[in-house]
Amino acid sequence: MDKKIIYTGALMGMVAIILGAFGAHALKKILTPELLVTFETGVRYQMYQAFFLLLLPSFKILSEKAKNTIFYLIVIGVLLFSGSIYGLATNYLTAFDFKTIGFVTPIGGFLIILGWGVLFLHYFKSKS
Repeated sequence: MDKKIIYTGALMGMVAIILGAFGAHALKKILTPELLVTFETGVRYQMYQAFFLLLLPSFKILSEKAKNTIFYLIVIGVLLFSGSIYGLATNYLTAFDFKTIGFVTPIGGFLIILGWGVLFLHYFKSKS
């Protein structure tokens, strides 16, 4: 499981860097400053979670079940949160109206919060 978590964290970080560069260079020319800031928010939160996933295997107090739960909450949360933000920021560039699925943004954010909450609760309950 640890290898899968690190692999996913590294991939998520790599994609965040690629999207950040894409936003800074290609999208800067076609998005409004407000939409570019929105896009960058998605990149920033994706990178935060990539770092979190890279650190997750080092938390020895967590059971494999807890790590697995946190992993899926974070990955699904990032897909919904950052993914929907990317879509909303570039909405007028595509034929699909991402505003119709904008409701998934807070759901993704909530899943990310839950992932961090699981970590907090496990450490809070631990005796060491």
